[in-house]
Amino acid sequence: MPPIDKADTAFVLVSAALVMLMTPGLAVFYAGMVRTKNVLGTIMQSFILIGVISLEWIYLGYTMSFGPDVAGIIGDLSWFALRGVSVSPHEAYGPTIPHLVFAVFQCMFAVITPALITGAFAERMRFGPFLLFSVLWAVLVYNPVCHWVWGMGGWLRNLGILDFAGGLVVHLSCGAAALAAVTVIRPRKGYGSDNFIPHNLPMTLIGTGLLWFGWFGFNGGSALAADGVAGGAFVATHLGGMAGLVTWVGVEWIHRGKPTTLGAASGAVAGLATITPGAGFVTPNAAVIIGCLAGLLCYACVASKQRIGYDDSLDVVGIHGVGGVVGTLLVGVFATRAVNPGGADGLLAGNPSLLLAQAMGVVAVGTYVFCASWVLLKIIDRLFGLRVPEDTELQGLDLGEHSETAYSA
Repeated sequence: MPPIDKADTAFVLVSAALVMLMTPGLAVFYAGMVRTKNVLGTIMQSFILIGVISLEWIYLGYTMSFGPDVAGIIGDLSWFALRGVSVSPHEAYGPTIPHLVFAVFQCMFAVITPALITGAFAERMRFGPFLLFSVLWAVLVYNPVCHWVWGMGGWLRNLGILDFAGGLVVHLSCGAAALAAVTVIRPRKGYGSDNFIPHNLPMTLIGTGLLWFGWFGFNGGSALAADGVAGGAFVATHLGGMAGLVTWVGVEWIHRGKPTTLGAASGAVAGLATITPGAGFVTPNAAVIIGCLAGLLCYACVASKQRIGYDDSLDVVGIHGVGGVVGTLLVGVFATRAVNPGGADGLLAGNPSLLLAQAMGVVAVGTYVFCASWVLLKIIDRLFGLRVPEDTELQGLDLGEHSETAYSA
């Protein structure tokens, strides 16, 4: 076992801090898009998960996700309560950094993934059942999927599927769960007839900036070393986000006649989400292409949601779900060992089998997450009720669920 590398350790620690910042950034991003009466309720749904999911991760999440493999499906409980997870490196999970540092880096991914789902049911879900769903979803959905894709012995990892920083584990998972949520929870009162206008788009743009900033740690830090792969992932992240922003705004300008700041924010996040699975495997030019496709395809999905008839309040399905699918498939097209010798060559490098494996990963993760999330939501709804009462929805979640308001009269 090589000694701990101080530069690698510092790099991953800073990256973990950047990923942690993404959850408050997401809270602000989402809060700007809801109505004034639901600002604090929306922020709280993200912010509370920093504490709740971190606790779950320490005692169950990490060992289920990365512990010694059981049949390719789940990690065993050897590392319950981080027992045996020390400052010594782990050969498979970052051989030049303390094992504990890898665990806390991955904790931040576990926190933000269920927080992303909250945008789908914004303005209408009760806080208590939301917390129950989030914890159970982390245990029953996120942890197994994380092990399949990233854990040593995970069955999707063994098939050679590539997911550099969370196209499957984070974005497709939250998108599939969001789709399940909007099929179980009824649309907001007035959906389809009233205008649900964002109350503070400058807040959303600030949140976008925080997310973009944190994404450099999200993707770059996933190299787990301060090396060339991290540098390539950093550059690809920025180019993907930039291309998504420009493409979304351009398509919106042509389609609707005017470019919008909400479109710019949505396009940037779409590009960042879509480049995530391939950030450490593709060239800069491929990252631009991936970002452009993200802006085009995610815009098309978001623009058609009302015609399809589902109320995904803040476009989790259209941005993260579609972005996760598109990005994961495009890894199978653009990946090259010239960028990352530890990865694989894709279709354009003469290896169509990688694209097939990536498609298999999309189907497996999407199907499992949607079905498990739907069943979990239906059970919680039957036992406790997911939806706030009608008078609380009219009053707003800030007062109805938390007895406070974001703005004084």
